[in-house]
Amino acid sequence: MSSPIERTGTTQRWSDTVTHNQTVYLCEVPEDPKADIAGQTLNVLGLLEARLKEAGSSKSRILSCTIFITDRAHIAKFNELWDAWVPEGCAPVRACVVADLLNPDWKVEIQMTAAVA
Repeated sequence: MSSPIERTGTTQRWSDTVTHNQTVYLCEVPEDPKADIAGQTLNVLGLLEARLKEAGSSKSRILSCTIFITDRAHIAKFNELWDAWVPEGCAPVRACVVADLLNPDWKVEIQMTAAVA
């Protein structure tokens, strides 16, 4: 028997989260595209933390993360905020990509995978 797939916030184009086999997949973009890199980063991390909690996970259970950032000049500020957000000893596998995001005002987008408790 196959494991169920659970989706939240599903639209025709995406779901807020997809959970399968005790693993949750999620992605977030900034709510305020006019904010600076610090504001957008803190917003996205907060949204991700809330989604993780809703899915029965937490930031200490993140397995992997892909960060899309629009400007190399923003990586130092992003890393400062990321390092303060990730619990010590719980850093996930991570990739950071310089990318041209769909909304030209977005400075960061984060996709992650986490274990569900």
